[in-house]
Amino acid sequence: MASLSMDCSPTFCVPGLWNPFIIFHSRSSRRRRRLHSLGLAAMPEKRPFERLPADVSPINYSLCLKPDLLDFTFEGKLEAAAQVRQATNQIVMNCADIDIITASYAPEGDEEIHATGFNYQNEDEKVTLSFPSTLQTGTGTLKIDFVGELNDKMKGFYRSKYTTPSGEVRYAAVTQFEATDARRAFPCWDEPAIKATFDISLVVPKDRVALSNMNVIDRKPYPDDENLVEVKFARTPVMSTYLVAFVVGEYDFVETRSKDGVCVRVYTPVGKAEQGKFALEVAAKTLPFYKDYFNVPYPLPKIDLIAIADFAAGAMENWGLVTYRETALLIDPKNSCSSSRQWVALVVGHELAHQWFGNLVTMEWWTHLWLNEGFASWIEYLCVDHCFPEYDIWTQFVSADYTRAQELDALDNSHPIEVSVGHPSEVDEIFDAISYSKGASVIRMLHDYIGDKDFKKGMNMYLTKFQQKNAATEDLWESLENASGKPIAAVEDDRLLRLSQKKFCAGGSYVGEDCPQWMVPITISTSEDPNQAKLKILMDKPEMNVVLKNVKPDQWVKLNLGTVGFYRTQYSSAMLESLLPGIRDLSLPPVDRLGLQNDLFSLARAGIISTVEVLKVMEAFVNEPNYTVWSDLSCNLGILSTLLSHTDFYEEIQEFVKDVFSPIGERLGWDPKPGEGHLDALLRGLVLGKLGKAGHKATLEEARRRFKDHVEGKQILSADLRSPVYLTVLKHGDGTTLDIMLKLHKQADMQEEKNRIERVLGATLLPDLIQKVLTFALSEEVRPQDTVSVIGGVAGGSKHGRKAAWKFIKDNWEELYNRYQGGFLISRLIKLSVEGFAVDKMAGEVKAFFESHPAPSAERTVQQCCENILLNAAWLKRDAESIHQYLLQRKASLPTV
Repeated sequence: MASLSMDCSPTFCVPGLWNPFIIFHSRSSRRRRRLHSLGLAAMPEKRPFERLPADVSPINYSLCLKPDLLDFTFEGKLEAAAQVRQATNQIVMNCADIDIITASYAPEGDEEIHATGFNYQNEDEKVTLSFPSTLQTGTGTLKIDFVGELNDKMKGFYRSKYTTPSGEVRYAAVTQFEATDARRAFPCWDEPAIKATFDISLVVPKDRVALSNMNVIDRKPYPDDENLVEVKFARTPVMSTYLVAFVVGEYDFVETRSKDGVCVRVYTPVGKAEQGKFALEVAAKTLPFYKDYFNVPYPLPKIDLIAIADFAAGAMENWGLVTYRETALLIDPKNSCSSSRQWVALVVGHELAHQWFGNLVTMEWWTHLWLNEGFASWIEYLCVDHCFPEYDIWTQFVSADYTRAQELDALDNSHPIEVSVGHPSEVDEIFDAISYSKGASVIRMLHDYIGDKDFKKGMNMYLTKFQQKNAATEDLWESLENASGKPIAAVEDDRLLRLSQKKFCAGGSYVGEDCPQWMVPITISTSEDPNQAKLKILMDKPEMNVVLKNVKPDQWVKLNLGTVGFYRTQYSSAMLESLLPGIRDLSLPPVDRLGLQNDLFSLARAGIISTVEVLKVMEAFVNEPNYTVWSDLSCNLGILSTLLSHTDFYEEIQEFVKDVFSPIGERLGWDPKPGEGHLDALLRGLVLGKLGKAGHKATLEEARRRFKDHVEGKQILSADLRSPVYLTVLKHGDGTTLDIMLKLHKQADMQEEKNRIERVLGATLLPDLIQKVLTFALSEEVRPQDTVSVIGGVAGGSKHGRKAAWKFIKDNWEELYNRYQGGFLISRLIKLSVEGFAVDKMAGEVKAFFESHPAPSAERTVQQCCENILLNAAWLKRDAESIHQYLLQRKASLPTV
């Protein structure tokens, strides 16, 4: 699934890998500072939980569902071929929000036994079927008739609202079963290791499209109603319940065949088939790429990719029927921006990777979720790099995933990439940057360590050995070890380097009794050949000395070539100073420039170095041409701006932002130049948005002019310029500007455009307009899943917006919580809304609110947010005055114009 995010074992690559912190000095060592760490209460006790008993298990589900798209209910008939492994008089299954009408079990060749009782354990989402006599070992058929609700919670079997081209509001019936919601559509053994085959039939209106995991094998009139048809699908391979899917609605599609002969279709809203062509092209290229990479063919005859109007996640990898948010699949050739194309390419690459890694071979339990998502989050980049080499996507990986994971991993309330999971309520909270981004970073480090050839060989061994079965993390390690022969589960001017390692924490140093140590693959490069490792070593002790041969005194030395190793690096002052020319003259590769700046920023946040040191390094990026480097730098400056919004010198940091971004803004201009590509378009939008938000006079004037022409229809803004222009005019606009934006939102036909507007509405600064935006967030105009980004945008827009958003969430908590039913969107809402606070008492207020308004799936998020608020407060107290003095001195030394 795509979103829109650790025990101390002795070896570098085990799933318990924490974020190590390498202190790197040349020639001489410095005493390491003792640093304080900011702690919070431990996570609450986990709820008691038992997995399903193993005495009865399914072999095949024959399932027929009849959804009512007007009353929002459905009828279901299940006939499950089951194996009784141990004699019993009851069958325990998963079941939630379903009413069972009748149930019986017929042993093979014997009489039917009717269940005499249905005991629902609602808390554990289970039902126990009781029988008057003992079910003996052997096979038989379990029959259950039941009814359920097509809910509006975006999980299980639910309804999705859409508008027809003629303007009529209608509903589709769709599914989202990961992690534990198949049980809301039919009683089942809803655990990933309990696999079976599925024969699915849907009784639907004859004018609707009906889809499931497999191809249609029969379509015939329904005997009881001439307006209905029964659609029957081919039997699936052996698979887990969370990957089952069905959709009933109105859709157009585009189709092609991959070079391997797989039928590929992209389903779109009616009238928007053209918008499915880009994803179709990506999917048709991706399937053969994965087939060749894994050396395992795609196992189904078809794959459908479908855009769902109301959808909580980014996408879901259901086998053969992948569901997406509209914005993660649809691309309008004229009105979609470059970043949207890239997002669609990555999400398609991610979900199709799961068809092998996750669907063909499935994690044994949710504890191994990181294996599913971390791997797919890594290989999506490999796939996009294959399809679109011009995207320079691996540099973007470092900014989008690697550094994001390191930030979350530095918190005391981080977690291992492999987390023990029990009760279903615990699953949602590990769909985060650790499982996805850190998991991907660890896979990337392993791939680099053992090489692509052996990695591919190991992947083939793993997928071949465990196909149609379940596997754990250790099984992947074993396959990679066997393929590479390397330990995976257990890495005349001479320059003397002293290396030491310790755990990096967001609040300073590790304060446990025994500081953990790792085996860390270290690569070291120099300015002699910045793209090649001069030395590769495996650091397997707390401290070590390394001799670099033939490094001249004027050459810089850089640790962690390519920013591949999952660790932070602190350099001595002299070494850092020597690296600055490599930033200015671009001899240091882009990914290393990015990694260096990001490490320094994180060290400053943790109080290990002064924030002023980072600001000085940021000024060295004056000649920077690379989009991803700017993106990461922009993100960090945004974090700093949010922090300093709590001070009375917020405007001074905006002046710094304008000074840093003005040169690149002038070089790029507003309009594409001949020969420009994808990354130039992304960079232009980023830079103009940053300058406009900071109030850069020329940018603001041009944005207003172009916005006026756009609204009046004189000159429509290109898709790549809309976000920065909308943001700029709203930030510095009034009520009229907001009204125009809301009108554009209402008129927009594309969900991408609606989302684009929703994300920037929070930029408005006037208190009454902020309230208007918050009210709009809960209106019918905004899709349920997008309410989160509107409120989050308000919280991120200004100091006043942050306070208003938090009050709005508290005032409307019941409605918001019921809307998302405790799913991961609640976690995202909380994180976006409160993490920008920087006052100690706010951490207590947030903690107290969620103690009295429990959100079980967001407990860890609340802990992390409280920790971040305290860290922000400590950072502000520690560095605010020195930052202010530096900005004043800098301003005084600049030439006046």
